[in-house]
Amino acid sequence: MMPYLAPRIEPRLRSALDQTALLRELVGALGSPLNIVLPDQIVQNVHDFRAVYQDHRLAGEIYFAHKANQSSSFVRQLAGAEARIDVASLGELQHALGAGFTPRRIMATGPKSPEFLWLAARTGVIVNADTLSELESLAVIVAACDLPRVQVVARLSAFASSGAHLLNRRSRFGTPAADMTAVLDLVEKRSGELDLIGVAYHLDTVGLEEKAAALEGCLVALDEAHRRGARPRLIDIGGGFGVNYLAEAAQWERYTSELTNAVLGRRTPLTWNGHGYGLRNEGGKVRGTLSVYPAYRPVTGAAYLRRLLATKAPTLGRPLGTLLLDNMYELHVEPGRALLDQCGAVLATVLDVRDGGGETLVRLDLNAGDVSLEEHGVLMDPVLLRPPDQLEDDPVGVYLLGNLCLEADLITRRKVFLPFRPRPGDLLAFANTAGYFMDFSADHALRQPVARKVAMYRDGDTWRWCLDEQYWPVNRRGGAA
Repeated sequence: MMPYLAPRIEPRLRSALDQTALLRELVGALGSPLNIVLPDQIVQNVHDFRAVYQDHRLAGEIYFAHKANQSSSFVRQLAGAEARIDVASLGELQHALGAGFTPRRIMATGPKSPEFLWLAARTGVIVNADTLSELESLAVIVAACDLPRVQVVARLSAFASSGAHLLNRRSRFGTPAADMTAVLDLVEKRSGELDLIGVAYHLDTVGLEEKAAALEGCLVALDEAHRRGARPRLIDIGGGFGVNYLAEAAQWERYTSELTNAVLGRRTPLTWNGHGYGLRNEGGKVRGTLSVYPAYRPVTGAAYLRRLLATKAPTLGRPLGTLLLDNMYELHVEPGRALLDQCGAVLATVLDVRDGGGETLVRLDLNAGDVSLEEHGVLMDPVLLRPPDQLEDDPVGVYLLGNLCLEADLITRRKVFLPFRPRPGDLLAFANTAGYFMDFSADHALRQPVARKVAMYRDGDTWRWCLDEQYWPVNRRGGAA
C-alpha cells in the first residue's frame, strides 16, 4: 500500500479542477506554471468566521492578511464583502486603496517605513504599531504634516501566565506586555497625534495554550489602560488559525510512521538523499523532531477560533469569549492562510519523465519558488489532471524536479505517490495552495517567468475565467457579485 498524502479538496475547488479541457487551454495560452484562484470561495470563508462571531454575540472585524496572496481578484471581491484588510507594506496599502477598500477598513501591520506610515496617516488607516519607536515616528509624522489623530493598536508580545512564560520562542515583533505602562505613557504624551483604540498579538504558533495566554494578557493590558483613563475597545489576535491540507487522518499517520521506518533503514527511502524532515538515525534510534506543518489538522480556520473562544483563560478561569463579551470588547482577527483555504491551485506541465537509479524522476515546468511547499513544510500530493477516459491503473512513486539549473530545485524532497505514471504534456495541480504557496516566494530566477494568475468563477452551471488583474466583481457575467 503506497503512502499517499491526498489533498483535501472541497466541492468548489474540485469542480474547477474537473474542467480539464479548459485548464489545458489556459496553460497552453498563458504558460506553465499557472495560478488558479477562486474569489467566491474567500467570501464563503469570511462567512464561516462571521458565524463564530454571531454565535458568541461578539462584535469585531475580520481582516484578510494580504501578504498571504497578492491576487487582485481576492482583494476586489473582499472590498464588497463583510471583511477588512491587513496590509504589511506600502505597496499592499496602495493596492487595497485602489481595489475599493476605504481607509477605515484597512489596518497597517508589520515593520513600516516612513513612507508607509505617512500614507497610512494621510489616508486615515488604522496603524497596528509594532514598537514604541514606531509609535513615536508616527506621532512625529502626524505633527509635522498637521494631520488628524491616527487610530493605533499596540502590538504586544512576551506574555506570561501564572508567573511563567508559556511561549517557547522569542518574537522580533511587538512590545513586551510588561511594558504596557510605557505604551500608555507615550500615548498620553502624544494624545494630540495618537488615539489608542486597542491592543494586539500575533503569535508564530499553532498552540492553543500560548494563544489563550496571550489573549488573557491583552485583557489585562486593557484593564490597565482603563485604569489610566484610556478607552481602548478592541483586541486583535492576528491569525494562525491553520488549514487542514489532507483528506485523511489515516494517511498522515501512516506516512509519518513510514518516514520513521525509512530514516531507520527499515524500508525503501521516502525522501531525496535520505532527508528526514528533522528526524535522524543515531545508532538505530530515531532522534530529533519532525519539523513540518501538521498537514492533517481536524480543527482549523473558523472552528479553531471557536475552540479558542471556548478555552478558559489560564488565570481568570472563565471562557475567553465570555470575558470579551462581558467587557464589551471587540474581537479582531487577521486570517491569511485560513481565509484562503480551498481558494486556488497551481498548475504545472510535465516536461520529462525518466527512470534512473531505481527511481522515477518527473521534471515540471515550474520551480520550487512557484509552489513553495517545502519552504512552508507542507507535505501533500499533487493531482494528476487527465480526462476520465484517459485514466490508468499504474500507481507510482516519483520525485518532482523543478526547471532551474540547481540541484536544490526539488518541488518536494519527499517522494510523491501518484495513482498512475505521468507522461510529458500532462498537467499536475497542486491543490489548495492559494495561501502563501503561490507568490510569496516566486521570483525571476534564471529569468524564468513568474506564474500568471487566472480568476475562475461560476456563471450558473458554467465556469468562466479572466486574468486576475482584469477581475472586477461588477464585470462578472450576470451582474456584480
